[in-house]
Formats: sequence, C-alpha cells, structure tokens
Amino acid sequence: MIMKISRNLSRFISHKDVFSCRFRNSVITSFNNRRNYTSLENDMTTKDIPKKNISNEEIRFTADVHSYLKRNPNFKNLSQDDISYFQSILPSNALTIESDSNQEELMAYNVDWLRIHRGKSKLVVKPKTTAQVSNIVKYCNEKKLAIVPQGGNTGLVGGSTPIFDEIIISTKNLNQIREFNPISSTLICDSGCILEILDNYLADRGHMMPLDIGSKGSCHIGGNVATNAGGVRYVRYGSLHGSILGLEVVLPDGTILDNLSTLRKDNTGYDIKQLFIGSEGTLGIITGVSILTPRCHKAINVAVLGLNSFENVQNAFITSKEMLTEILSAFEFWDAKSLKIVKTHLDQSAKFPLDEYPFYAIIETGGSNKDHDEEKLSEFLETVMEKGIVKNGIIAQDNTQMKSLWSIREGIPDASMKAGSAYFYDISIPIPVMYKIVEDVISKLKNAGLYGKPVTDVLGFGHVGDGNLHLTIITESYSPKIINLVESCINEWTEKYKGSLSAEHGIGLMKSKILKNSKPKVMVDIMRKMKYIFDPNGIMNPYKFFPY
Repeated sequence: MIMKISRNLSRFISHKDVFSCRFRNSVITSFNNRRNYTSLENDMTTKDIPKKNISNEEIRFTADVHSYLKRNPNFKNLSQDDISYFQSILPSNALTIESDSNQEELMAYNVDWLRIHRGKSKLVVKPKTTAQVSNIVKYCNEKKLAIVPQGGNTGLVGGSTPIFDEIIISTKNLNQIREFNPISSTLICDSGCILEILDNYLADRGHMMPLDIGSKGSCHIGGNVATNAGGVRYVRYGSLHGSILGLEVVLPDGTILDNLSTLRKDNTGYDIKQLFIGSEGTLGIITGVSILTPRCHKAINVAVLGLNSFENVQNAFITSKEMLTEILSAFEFWDAKSLKIVKTHLDQSAKFPLDEYPFYAIIETGGSNKDHDEEKLSEFLETVMEKGIVKNGIIAQDNTQMKSLWSIREGIPDASMKAGSAYFYDISIPIPVMYKIVEDVISKLKNAGLYGKPVTDVLGFGHVGDGNLHLTIITESYSPKIINLVESCINEWTEKYKGSLSAEHGIGLMKSKILKNSKPKVMVDIMRKMKYIFDPNGIMNPYKFFPY
C-alpha cells in the first residue's frame, strides 16, 4: 500500500498540471498584502493578489457600518501644527499625509485585508527606530491624538486599521535583524521584520522560526506577537508565550520598556512581557522581539491523506501521536468544499492527485534521521490504511512537492476571498466536536433559507493538533442577518464546550462585542484596569478589543 501511495505521487508530480507551489515557495502567500515591502537582505517583495472586483472607494467606512461606534470626544483632531512636528522628526519619505495626489497610497493603510473595514486616517508615520516611535507616541499622548499600530495589515478581525481619523504608526521601516546567537539559538530583531524573511535568514544558519502561517510573506513579527498568532507549527512548538524571550515596547506615554532578554530562565518578579503578547496594540507598540528559534530539521516528510469522515481524521491524528510522537510537526485538515474552492479559484488547470474524499489531512514530520523518519511514517501510513482509517494518500518526494502539497491548505483563505464575500471565524473547541459546528451552521442556514443564496459555501479547515477550526462562510454579499445567525450558533457551541471565539486571530473590532461572553466578568474587569494603568488616555488602538 505504501508503495502505491508513493507511485501515485510520482505520477502526479510528473504532470504539467500539478498544483502550483506559488504560495509556500515564494513570498506570494495566501494572505498576501496589497502593498509591496522590501526585505532586509535581498530585493524580494510581496506581490499583489487581485481581490474581489470592488474598488477601495466602494468599501464603506467602518464608522458608518457600525453606527454604535462614536468618536471619543476627548481625542484631538489632527492639526497642521501636529503634522509640522512629525515632519520635524521624520524624513519626508516616512510620512504619508493626505493630499489629492496620494489618496491611493493612504487608502492602502486605511483598508484591511478582508476589504470590509475602512478608516479615515489622514496621516501615516513610518518610523525607522525605537527612539522615533517613542517621540511620536509621547507627542500623541500629550496631545491626546489617537493612534493605531500597523504591521503587515494581514489581520482578519479589523484590528490594524483605524475606525475614525486615528494616526497610523506603520512598523514597515523597523526591519533590521539585530542579533543572532547560534549557541543559544536566539534571534533579536525589529518588530517590522517580515516573518518569511526571518525564516529564510535563519534557514541559512540552520534554524527556523517556531511560527509558520499563511501570511508569512507579508505579516510582521511584531504583529504576530501582538496577536499571539498560532499557525501550523503550533502542535510542535506551542504558543509564542513560550517562544518569546523578551520584548522592547514603547508604552503609551513614550517610555521605552527594554526587556530584550535572551535568557530562557528568569524568575525575578512578574513576567511583564507576557502582557503584550496578544494585547493587539492596546497596551503599547512592540518595536523589538527576542525569540527562541528551533534547529532546522535534517529530515522532513509531508503526506496528504484522503479520509471518509471527520471521525477518521481524529483517529488518524490519535494514531499519528502514538506512532510519530517526537517527529510530528503538523497535522492539518480541510474538507472537500475547501479543496473545490482552491481548485476553482486559484488554479483551474491543476489536477489534484487523490480521488475525491469528504476530508483530507496533511501531516508533516521533522527529525534528524531521514531513514528513521521515513520508516516511522511508512509504518504509520500502513497502519492507518490497514485499519481503514485512511483510504488513500500521497507522500512528497522532494522539497518542491512538499511546497506543492502545502499550497493547497494555505490557499484556502485566498481562494475563499476570490469566491465571494467571506466571513472567517477562528474557533478553539474540543477536537471531537470541531466539525459538528460546521454541520450545525449549514443546517441553521438551510432552515433560515439562506444556504445556496446568498450563502454559497460553508468551509471547515484548520489545525487538528491544537483544536483550532477555521470556519469560513462564503456569500454573495455581506449581511447582518448572516452574521447574527452564524455568530449565535458559534456562541452556543463555544459556551457549551468551554471553547474560545478567538483561537489565534485576535479580537480586534469584529470580536470585541463577544469578549464579555467568552470570559468571566472579573477577567474582563481586570483587563480594563490593566488597560487604564498602561494607557489612561486611551489613545492606543481605541474602539478595539473591549466591548464598546
């Protein structure tokens, strides 16, 4: 059976219509941003991926869509004196000031990746040093000018774009690698470094980032930390709460908190850095990151499996933990509709190597001994196929094939955006009930007469290893009726099974209302008190995170 799997892949790879590896093999990734960024050490840039056929001007202002949002009257309006101050401390190319000639450039910062949130900012500042960030934030705090920190702007919850006229502080120019220590395997870098650039830099030195997400070609490490991003390596390396060794943060009053430690053990007092991991720019602006980086694996294997039920997906995962144990790096799944969306909207000429199955899983192993790892993977595949858990599968034979197979999983979000108006939900729930949410949402949409039109598809995919479901609703247009029905259903499931409404994407604006439903009141109250201690004027990323 295992030889059959390998032969299937060999036939697949030899075809010219093989799935493109464009997502993982280049900086064009599934969450690619619309703006171009220049890398640290080479001239790699992200490229545009066309979005839905709608101009930026047609996107409604967030403040108009969400009429309950009111501009804080304590915030000052931007004046010419303010602009003159910023011009005095920053070079002209580090400022984007509203004018008739730069509306398109300014719009790129005001509109989010989903193209459903649009702010009214008239000024973008792009500091290059922590000292510049400090001066900017200190001035804004004194003048009560609201600010929004922005990295790669690849978020999915409306957290990195303004609501009203907040000043955008972009970290794109904070892009230097400061230090790498191969002995301790620690990396210190600016917060605006692009994740993929860091991964490539480390790969040349036998290491890698503990984080790998679809938007790696555009997202910034500072934004990853600020949202506590997860990704496909989570099952192996865990949360950033464990990988981050230290942070440099500019606090709301301009004070620089320098905690760029590379120590793995430090038990002196409160671990303050943990407060900023997942704080989404509400407590300060992360300008520097110290992170522990794993060694690159000498042997990597990738396999895609076809399965008849989500129960079999779970059984395959259980067996993989038993038989692959220390070399298991990733275990992801997607349903048949997700594959169809990718085939239809990303590469219609591509031919998927497996027959049609209700579910698919991708497994990655990483170890130090090629023969040992291949033997373990072969034994695993033989076991799950003999037990009828897996019906068929393919194994990558080289790096190009690995990237090709991963591009399917990573292509789902971008394909969803091309298919229509997409709602992305990021749910943490016990693994046995992960896909039941998808089925329940479909059932409720059908009962409400919404499935088929305007809802065209409901997809389920995500990280089996950490119980993180990405539920995606594709519609002809955005509708409050659909949102209310879907979110009501999700709330029921997460409340019943003590799940989370945000597994890795953050809260931002889109989930701020439901924070109070997912955390005890005492916890939300403590969060509010912490926010006030750090930011008494409330200038840092206002209208986000907390229930409004």
